[in-house]
Amino acid sequence: MKPKIKKSIRRCGWADGDPLSGDPLMRAYHDEEWGVPLHDDRKLFEFLILDGAQAGLSWRTILNRREGYRKAFHQFNARRMAAFGPKDERRLLQDSGIIRNRAKIKSAIQNAKAYLKVQKEWGTFDRYLWSFVEGKMIVHRARTYRDLPVTSPEAEAMSKDLRSRGFSFVGPTICYAFMQAAGMVDDHLIGCFRTQNNRSRL
Repeated sequence: MKPKIKKSIRRCGWADGDPLSGDPLMRAYHDEEWGVPLHDDRKLFEFLILDGAQAGLSWRTILNRREGYRKAFHQFNARRMAAFGPKDERRLLQDSGIIRNRAKIKSAIQNAKAYLKVQKEWGTFDRYLWSFVEGKMIVHRARTYRDLPVTSPEAEAMSKDLRSRGFSFVGPTICYAFMQAAGMVDDHLIGCFRTQNNRSRL
């Protein structure tokens, strides 16, 4: 089933690209997910793993493999992922539906274990992550992406704390991208139709 996309509207440039050859998945992701405040533990965990997998790659590459990741990681069921052993790692290294990088695969498994510990300590992963922005979306109103940061004090604090808890592939830049995806930061550009829509989703 093809994603539904809105036509003849203004978007952030990264989502549209060439109007004739723009990626429908990227547009749908921009229109429906990016920057929408997210409070579901499993989806937050999914984005954290996917943003870590993106390191050194484009988001389009990861988004086109998203369903592959969901299948390989049992819909991001952290308990099942945390129980993965050497046999599962070998299986994942042969799975063309994901990025077959040994370090990133090992990281996803270790991050599942760390996630479960955070969930136990804080009650929810959501409560823990949103504490870095005091439970409120940070809103930027930039005209171009040159005007937007690639990290922030909040992302740096999140990265430092995640690392101290055993997470990996969670540097400040990755954490900032995660915060954008999870709606902790609204970085839709002035003129994008989503700059108004976020208000009703808080």
